[in-house]
Amino acid sequence: MKKVCDNWQAAFPAGKVSPEFWAAFEENAKNAGAEIFKVKTAAEAKDIVANLAKFTNAKKVVAVDSALQASANINEELKELGITVYNDATDIAEHAESADIGISTVEFAIGESGSLCMDGYAFESRLVTMLPPIHIAFVNSNAVVAGINEAFEIISKVYDNGYVSFITGPSRTADIERVLTIGVHGPSRLVIIAVDEAINGGVN
Repeated sequence: MKKVCDNWQAAFPAGKVSPEFWAAFEENAKNAGAEIFKVKTAAEAKDIVANLAKFTNAKKVVAVDSALQASANINEELKELGITVYNDATDIAEHAESADIGISTVEFAIGESGSLCMDGYAFESRLVTMLPPIHIAFVNSNAVVAGINEAFEIISKVYDNGYVSFITGPSRTADIERVLTIGVHGPSRLVIIAVDEAINGGVN
């Protein structure tokens, strides 16, 4: 699928992307309602995804594939559980609205806000993160910047046209009386799986 940048890590400023910012990200992401699992290897993430799918009785999953997810054999594990997995662009567009879980991999995390930065140039990438009630987002735990300024520094190096988004917790909506509702305009659950190991020789 088309991306704003095929090699985001090449744009990471030296010394500004580091696991030292992980603690701040984890705290702020949890405060925003995200659920976080941190594992050493991609293979360890397989059980997390499988257990979540079984617990929620998921029948249909849409996934934007990445090297990180492939290392974990996520799609194969879900199929063995009898879950239908759609990862082709056309199939994602057709089934995202009725899928139980969407799976994606984001570019990096932001400690200051507990946000994830996602390259959403491809329309299907956006559908996976917005339409299913549960969004599982993979991120490398070493790919964390301190704040928004650093995030935009990276984006400014790679962005020419397309779509880049920040994801912060599950969807939240408040009406005029300030009554907060979760999951009206997007996923009601954001599950972040942070993987320590580098895939393909880099942090992503």
